[in-house]
Amino acid sequence: MSIKAKIEAVIYAAEEPVTLAQLAAVFAAEILSAEPQEPEPNEAVSSADAASTTDEENSAAEAAVADDAGKDDAAANNAEQPLLPVAEDAAKLARQQERKVRAAIEQVVQSLMEDYASDERGMEIREIAGGYRMATKAQYHDGVRAFVKRLKPPMKLSLQALETLAVIAYKQPITAPEISEIRGVDSGGVLGSLISRKLIATAGRKQVVGRPILYKTTREFLLRFGLKDLNDLPSIEEFEKMAAAMEEAEIISAPHAEPSAEAGAESPEAQSADAEEETIAERLAAAEEMEADHATAETIEDETR
Repeated sequence: MSIKAKIEAVIYAAEEPVTLAQLAAVFAAEILSAEPQEPEPNEAVSSADAASTTDEENSAAEAAVADDAGKDDAAANNAEQPLLPVAEDAAKLARQQERKVRAAIEQVVQSLMEDYASDERGMEIREIAGGYRMATKAQYHDGVRAFVKRLKPPMKLSLQALETLAVIAYKQPITAPEISEIRGVDSGGVLGSLISRKLIATAGRKQVVGRPILYKTTREFLLRFGLKDLNDLPSIEEFEKMAAAMEEAEIISAPHAEPSAEAGAESPEAQSADAEEETIAERLAAAEEMEADHATAETIEDETR
């Protein structure tokens, strides 16, 4: 994959304008390694130069003996000289490399902007607030606006609805009494909301006394949460962390609760808050025990018949 394609992907994926400094930090090593190596100085000399060099070497060899004593003194003096500022040279080299990387990235970005400037493209790369951002072209805004108006609004689920939906997803098919047993509160109102949003549907009736309705998740549930199938569901531990984060966000953003008009009235949300002390893993275990009790009851009923 080319650097140009990678930079294009980063600009497309970023929510905020991407600066040259950010791109340089990511692709500096790759750009420097892709640069051609500078040619080394030519050490070969022509034949004429070689001949003159040989004569000069002979003369220098004759004078070398006379200069031996002076060389010893020069070596002693050089030892006393301070070392070259190596740190300054390294910093200068780093600045030069940074300028090279930024120039190369800017050239790639300009090339991308020229590619997107074509009339065949509905997107463009704009320079915004010192960075680069991908957006739709102004001449196509009418078509985009008409499409956006037809989109469904983003779905927002309360913590109670999310918890009920998770119980159904992990334990389906499951009845309303079983869901209420796991959550510790009545889930009838939440079930109606989830059905109206087409996230759950009925799945027949359970063959027990009273024949309660079974519930399961729908294809809309998979679409909304971006799942291939139910095997892609997060583990119980991951869901607990997600639910805890949502609960904390709700507590921070929710306004101060006003006292209820009726002192004895307690809403399902308040009951749910009291029931949050139990973990979902413990509730699922309780559901398994309840299913075992149902199975035992069915066995006893069959034997009685």
